Amino acid sequence: MTTPNRLPDPYASSGGANLADILERVLDKGIVIAGDIKINLLDIELLTIKLRLIVVSIDKAKEMGIDWWESDPALSSGARRRELADENERLHRRIAELEAESPQ
Repeated sequence: MTTPNRLPDPYASSGGANLADILERVLDKGIVIAGDIKINLLDIELLTIKLRLIVVSIDKAKEMGIDWWESDPALSSGARRRELADENERLHRRIAELEAESPQ
């Protein structure tokens, strides 16, 4: 009687990279997936979809100059405070203008 050959365990740590190593490499180096989909009918463009996906760590993204989440009030408490401070300053200026224009 023979024993069946066992398939190699894809998650085994021996040999190739495991999932954690792959994730670390992806976050460190980054992955860019880009593609365009255009649908035309008789030379009339009906639909264009541009897909851009970048997967990197936050540190790598900042290194690349991508930091839009820091200025988005929905994602950053600091941006929310700055937005409220700006709005408060605009309202104070507007009140001062209205008080200056109104007859006493």
